[in-house]
Amino acid sequence: MLGESEVRLTAWVHGHVQGVGFRWWTRSRALELGLTGFAANKADGRVHVVAQGPREACEKLLDLLEHGATPGRVDSVVADWSVASDALSGFTER
Repeated sequence: MLGESEVRLTAWVHGHVQGVGFRWWTRSRALELGLTGFAANKADGRVHVVAQGPREACEKLLDLLEHGATPGRVDSVVADWSVASDALSGFTER
């Protein structure tokens, strides 16, 4: 069962973020923060990130996506917040 403060962050990362280890980097940061979810390449060059867990940890991941020393180049991040679901386990690269 999920805690009351559990949220789901859905983020679309724009920039030069494919073919540079960005999904692996995102997975590593998410696991360090105790989050579940995935990072997936999209056909238009974006990376789609879904992370679920405590709000503070999701906010930290979003800050890292926007301002961290990521591989490649992040131009912008569009984020959406929703209620957590129990459908995710682990954090995978897709």
